[in-house]
Amino acid sequence: MSTVIDDDRDAAPTPEATPPAPKRRPLLLTDAPLGRRLTLPAALLLAIASGLLAVLAFPPYGAWPLAAVSVAGLGAAVHRRRLRGGLGVGFVYGMAFFLPLLSWSSTQVGQWPWLFLCGLEALAMGLLGMGLAACSRLIDTHRWTWAPLTGVAWVAEEALRSRQPFGGFPWGNLAFSQADAPTAAAIWLGGAPFLSFLVALSGGFLLTAGFAVSATLASRKSATSTKRTAGLRKAAAFTAAAALTALAPLALPLGSTAPDGEVVNVAVVQGNVPRLGLSFNEQRRAVLDNHVQATLDLADAVNEGRAERPDIVMWPENASDIDPIANADAYERISQAAAAIGAPIVLGGIVHNDDGTRANMTIVWDPEEGPVYMYSKRHPVPFAEYVPYKAFFSTVAGWIDPRMSEGLDNVAGFEHGQNPGIVEVGDHTLAGLICFEIAFDAETRESVLDGAQLMAVGTNNATFDTNEAQQQLAMVQLRSIEHARDGLMASTVGVSGFTDHTGQVSQATEFNTAAVIQSDLTLSDRSTPASTVGILPEAVLTGAALVALACAILINVKHRRSQT
Repeated sequence: MSTVIDDDRDAAPTPEATPPAPKRRPLLLTDAPLGRRLTLPAALLLAIASGLLAVLAFPPYGAWPLAAVSVAGLGAAVHRRRLRGGLGVGFVYGMAFFLPLLSWSSTQVGQWPWLFLCGLEALAMGLLGMGLAACSRLIDTHRWTWAPLTGVAWVAEEALRSRQPFGGFPWGNLAFSQADAPTAAAIWLGGAPFLSFLVALSGGFLLTAGFAVSATLASRKSATSTKRTAGLRKAAAFTAAAALTALAPLALPLGSTAPDGEVVNVAVVQGNVPRLGLSFNEQRRAVLDNHVQATLDLADAVNEGRAERPDIVMWPENASDIDPIANADAYERISQAAAAIGAPIVLGGIVHNDDGTRANMTIVWDPEEGPVYMYSKRHPVPFAEYVPYKAFFSTVAGWIDPRMSEGLDNVAGFEHGQNPGIVEVGDHTLAGLICFEIAFDAETRESVLDGAQLMAVGTNNATFDTNEAQQQLAMVQLRSIEHARDGLMASTVGVSGFTDHTGQVSQATEFNTAAVIQSDLTLSDRSTPASTVGILPEAVLTGAALVALACAILINVKHRRSQT
């Protein structure tokens, strides 16, 4: 009997297959060569850097090309991320952008309202990041779609943020960074949403160019020189498309709707306040006296032949926080100034209603008849001029800081005006817009449709700083182009100034100074394409964004099913 023994002790050992060395993961990039996904740390750093670049595109810095660069940076940061990753990276981008952009909102009211406002605005950017992340796979098979997709996605985000929550807050829209850019002329054609679309479209082209360069560099060892050259040519073409997008609006015929009506001389009185901050409300009589005295000085200059007699005198918002209708002394002082200058004064005042509410008014004060026309602010500022859901927010504020709750309880509760956004000054019609109403497309356009021949804005910047004032003046510039109206901004402390229908600014004042500026402005009853089409471009572009998102979701679902 033989025994078979399975013994490998004497056998030569069989060498096991040596596993390939794991590829070293790149520090910055993962995924496929085309449109690579950044690692999370790199994506967050890029989002922060891009948000800060966007701030530099806005006044007072005015480096407007950086708006498109910032758009490209956000697109790269969220590319190929999961939805929650896109939301988080977009939110970080939003905080990096809004915290410095809106820092003026913390100068007097404290850090918590500023942080709350920035958080709400950044949340909208988070939704944008989520949408771009969901759509980013489209670039693999439809590279040409990335730029227009980026454009419509930004328009959709701004449409949401301009309306919700609490009536919206459009500050920081891409369009408002372009007041001094060649792109600004596009607002004449399709309004602020169309201008934002072009800025984001340009950023999308830059991003696509970046992807082309990335793909070329990633395949430089295996690709032929012909392919590498073709990749670089594609990148150059997309970069050229971005530049062309920015410059093409220069060809628009802004002169075809230039104001051609009567020329009126307008004086803007910037009376200044005793000291900046919320305490200006405690100096109400001094603020009124400042504007009265500046007008009396102007009247003396007119009588002595040193100045032309104005047809209209414009005082800013809150020039009379003492109710000029109910207070006999304020009534007399304003009447004295109007009689001395011999022209109607358009002033901002606080008026107490019979039902206990208050109204932020633009009032036309005739030198003989006194107050003859009043416009009540239609879009009061939430948490500053009224408190939505006051009981709820007062309770929550009390948990954070009792002083916040007390501050909310002291908010005046201004009414929402229901009248047209104009004021009649003799035979002339001016926009009656007050403060941040100039940021809203609907309010501005409605004032023009109601007959405004001049884009006049009264504002009070005493609780903020020069950055906020310059950002607001940029909006007046753009609205002047949009509706082909000469315009002006009258501020309590600055910046005040005049604008023409091409957006050029003249006689801009210094911040925290007293000043009187005077200019001939041309009235207009003409309409621009933007005035005519209204919300249509925004609706079409937002609809396109929703369609693109639906298509992207279907592509992503199909891709996941193919992987299982």
